[in-house]
Amino acid sequence: MALLKDHQAWAPPIIFILAFGESLAFVSLLLPATAILLGAGGVLGAAGIDFWPSWIAAVLGAVLGDGLSYWLGYHYKEALAKIWPLSRHPELLPRGHAFFEKWGILGVFLGRFFGPLRSAMPLIAGICGMPQLPFQIANIASAIVWATGVLAPGSLAIAWLL
Repeated sequence: MALLKDHQAWAPPIIFILAFGESLAFVSLLLPATAILLGAGGVLGAAGIDFWPSWIAAVLGAVLGDGLSYWLGYHYKEALAKIWPLSRHPELLPRGHAFFEKWGILGVFLGRFFGPLRSAMPLIAGICGMPQLPFQIANIASAIVWATGVLAPGSLAIAWLL
């Protein structure tokens, strides 16, 4: 733990990168960051590293990852269907589009908490031309709840055990 304490300045940047990757379309399918972040919360607590800078980094990473996914969808629209993994699973965009049409802003918010939807919903919101303000409201609100949900349990459990 001394090693972690000595290098605690690295915690927020690493957590930012993990949250960004977990929220970014296509990358999130290759990066199991939610599981890593759940463990990171415990490591933060065990090493006595301040929770809040890492929490802020997780929120910012998630917001920027979703924001970039939205931007990609907004600018490249249906051309994204030709890129892996969407090219291998052509049913994903129509299913995501139907989910978005049914749930709208709530779908963007809820999508953050469900595996494949996490990075797909911002992409689909962009493809569908969702206005920026409602998207960002859902994006930021869900990132705050998500970051708390992935980091706090481990941190609180360790604090309770110690």
